[in-house]
Amino acid sequence: MTDVNLRRPAVTIADVATAAGVSRATVSRVMNGRSTVDPTIAARVQEAAIELNYRPSTVARSLSLGRTTTVALVVPDLGNPVFQQILRGVTAAAAGDGYRVLVADAAEDPSEEAAIAREARMRCDALILVSPRMPGAALDALLPDVTPSVVINREVDHRGTPSLVVDYADATVRVVEHLVGLGHRRLAYLAGPRAAATDAARRTGLATARERLADLEVVEIAVGADLASGHAAAREVLASRATAVVAFNDLVAFGLLAALNEAGVAVPGDISVAGFDDIDLARYATPALTTVAVPQAELGRQAWRELHAVIDDDAHPASVTRFTARLEARSSTGIVPRTVARAAVVEPSPPAEAADDDAAPGPAWSVEPREIVLRHSRDRVPLARYSGGDRLPAIHSPRPYLHPVHTLAGVPLTDAEPVDHRHHYGVGVAVPDVNGTSHWGGRTFVADVGPTLLPNHGRQVSTGAGVDPAEPHLLLDTVLWSDEHGRPQLEERRRLGARLLGDDGWALEWRSTLHASHGPLEIRSPATNGRPGAGYGGIFWRAPVAQDTRVLSAAGEGEELAHGSTSPWVAFVQRHHDPYDEDRTTTLLLAQTSPARHWFLRAAEYPGAGPSLAWDTPLRVPAGGTVETGIVAALVDRALDLDEAAALATGLR
Repeated sequence: MTDVNLRRPAVTIADVATAAGVSRATVSRVMNGRSTVDPTIAARVQEAAIELNYRPSTVARSLSLGRTTTVALVVPDLGNPVFQQILRGVTAAAAGDGYRVLVADAAEDPSEEAAIAREARMRCDALILVSPRMPGAALDALLPDVTPSVVINREVDHRGTPSLVVDYADATVRVVEHLVGLGHRRLAYLAGPRAAATDAARRTGLATARERLADLEVVEIAVGADLASGHAAAREVLASRATAVVAFNDLVAFGLLAALNEAGVAVPGDISVAGFDDIDLARYATPALTTVAVPQAELGRQAWRELHAVIDDDAHPASVTRFTARLEARSSTGIVPRTVARAAVVEPSPPAEAADDDAAPGPAWSVEPREIVLRHSRDRVPLARYSGGDRLPAIHSPRPYLHPVHTLAGVPLTDAEPVDHRHHYGVGVAVPDVNGTSHWGGRTFVADVGPTLLPNHGRQVSTGAGVDPAEPHLLLDTVLWSDEHGRPQLEERRRLGARLLGDDGWALEWRSTLHASHGPLEIRSPATNGRPGAGYGGIFWRAPVAQDTRVLSAAGEGEELAHGSTSPWVAFVQRHHDPYDEDRTTTLLLAQTSPARHWFLRAAEYPGAGPSLAWDTPLRVPAGGTVETGIVAALVDRALDLDEAAALATGLR
């Protein structure tokens, strides 16, 4: 049996020339878009090409034009998401000009990088070098051989070769200032590849920060640029006794986070971690990663614009294009661990020179760039921080909140984004159901279904937080509550005051007035929606998990006596384990200031409490009406018994 080849022969330029009655040279000029052909003849050639289904040979076209309409992009590691985003930006921009992008991976090998770049350039019309690792002399020798080219993340001094650089030095200073603002003074830097110019820029930033802050210590740990490097560095990080880590990039930070989690080290409770680049996964990490956001795709787009300007002789490329980065402060960085914080407390003056305690100023709020901070004049460690909550994810129902809140001895008595409930944030006003909108965060209880994640998360926005200089112990704020569609629901006026209770305690008073200024309100809870006992919603204080937690109330000791009661007060007596110091015992006492409400309280599952606005029946507020709620919290650096707690609560109200 004879095989028969049924494949049709490819249509050639000669076939089109015959059909159109012109020369092959004329067809070539028409196919290449040249304007020297008479329009009538050009139309006849195009009609013949369409009828014959002619496709020009890209190889032949490249030989004819002397170019391939492709550019090469060389990266140190294509597995790094930053380089992937730069590639995406280059590809999208180049496609608009009819160019395609070929990629070469240098596999973090500086010795082979120049050879790879030269070979790639031979196959393409131009070259884009991303974060080259080769030494300066090798790069200087390479650039004349690969023109036209552009370099990203490294400034070069070669005429006709544009470079695009990010100010990583300034970005590093911002990261350090953020950590120092949280009380950290001993940092570890997980260094990247020594050949990386971006690593050198980070070192420059660290040097600048050390010059500005005399008490700042930075421990350098040579690591690398990938996940495995960060994971392997955990033991050395912990041995360094640093309280915060600045990683070379987000991949290194992710590796470290995984190793710390495996070792049972809390982030940021025991140590804070920050990265660089803000890759897509950074905000979705657990905890969400504090990092420096770099305009990755824009770097790629701008690189193509500059390169295209070099290719186009009539354009004028820039010699150097500079980009700034911004700090994205998230949950992986927090206050310095309490053992270190206590060591930073300024000792009072000797008794002979001390002022009368009665005349000593008490706690005072101060407005700072990103938050409002409560400080006591004798302490360097803030007693509380008030955050606007604008950076919280939408699924957590963003809201202004207090965290961390410390005792006078520096023990934190709030928690934020804990593993058990990521949508818990310190102290705030959180309500699961306001006219169907969740201002609590997380899942919503649905009757006959159970906890369900719904797209009904609202937002609370601080619109007027401030401190009156005449009364610095008072923080006043006006908060606008909006539903999931951005429509206003109510306005809240809140008043936060602070005062001392002696040598081992202080009090925080929180009063809120909810105004139904945008129509009537119906406030509900899971309990009113069919889940018995789950009457949470209102001012809620999320306390940290401790070694031991006891619950006190006017009815006696025990969670079951406090939960659901209308006791005028409840208290958590906690023993906090510290691996580097003696255990600390504290008492957090919460007293009601508004008409008696039912307490929603948890201790065994997690420690948290607040007076409920809608315990077992909905709370309805007519248009123009108001509802009041409030607590006074006492934070004491010792254990109180029932009698002491009751006496203290009486004095607070």
